[in-house]
Amino acid sequence: MIFDPFLLHPSTILLIPAIILTIYAQSKVSGAYRRYSRVRSSSGRTGADVARMILNDNGLYDVKVEQVAGDLTDHYDPRAQAVRLSSGIYSSTSIAAIAVAAHETGHAVQHADGYTPLKIRSAFVPVASFGSQIGPFLILLGIFLESMPFLLTLGIYAFAFAVLFQIVTLPVEYNASNKALAFLEGNGVISGGEEMVGAKRMLNAAALTYVAAALTAILTLLRFVWIAQGRDD
Repeated sequence: MIFDPFLLHPSTILLIPAIILTIYAQSKVSGAYRRYSRVRSSSGRTGADVARMILNDNGLYDVKVEQVAGDLTDHYDPRAQAVRLSSGIYSSTSIAAIAVAAHETGHAVQHADGYTPLKIRSAFVPVASFGSQIGPFLILLGIFLESMPFLLTLGIYAFAFAVLFQIVTLPVEYNASNKALAFLEGNGVISGGEEMVGAKRMLNAAALTYVAAALTAILTLLRFVWIAQGRDD
């Protein structure tokens, strides 16, 4: 854990809701995955099968479906034109596996469709990465170096880009989940009842982690502003 020199500052209270939501979201994801990775889909299709089906259904024959190491390391790589599924998702016929595979493939469909929030998020990646790393550092310098107050303002603006990235990520993730559920139900990959309930719970739990990340980023930014205002007083 990175040492926080302002741990005892009153602004620390802002982080409590984010910490609670983050812990809750992670427990929901773990619980949903643990439960629905043991429930097999009636269609008998694997995560890789479902990903390939969605890609073909959208004419994305050139997009590859690849297996990667790790647990829940699933993602879509637009540069390589590949949907990458972790071992536990790629070859599994569980409800959890096909839900995750369908969600990640939804990003490939978004990319092909030129989905605006995804394009905005992609454009924000470089500045968001820079802002999340250098922003807090500049803020600390601005606070301790009273002769260079502009660093404080610069750091807050830099970190704001990281916050915007987290916010714009929300519609991207929810849209991918909606695409996934519509395909799974509409093409008979999962049946109604318990299978649909399981897929929804899995994807909703995963989406909650992005909500927690966005809330954490927003409250951290507000905390930096609070600290900055205290310095000016």
